[in-house]
Amino acid sequence: MGERVIIRSSNLEFFRARAAQAAAEADAATLDHVRERCRRSEAAWNALAERAERSDKLRAEEAIRKAEAGMAK
Repeated sequence: MGERVIIRSSNLEFFRARAAQAAAEADAATLDHVRERCRRSEAAWNALAERAERSDKLRAEEAIRKAEAGMAK
């Protein structure tokens, strides 16, 4: 079980990129309501990224578990 699991997800990368874009837009905003909207958007994209990362990790762990179970037979 010395394998290292690398999590790569196009969705994860997309969500992180959108969060970064929203953060940049918030930093550049001059109006309070626009800045707040961008911060809410950033938080939502970060939540989606965290969820995607957890799903990817669980999927990878399940694949490893299944592979190990298959090897034990």
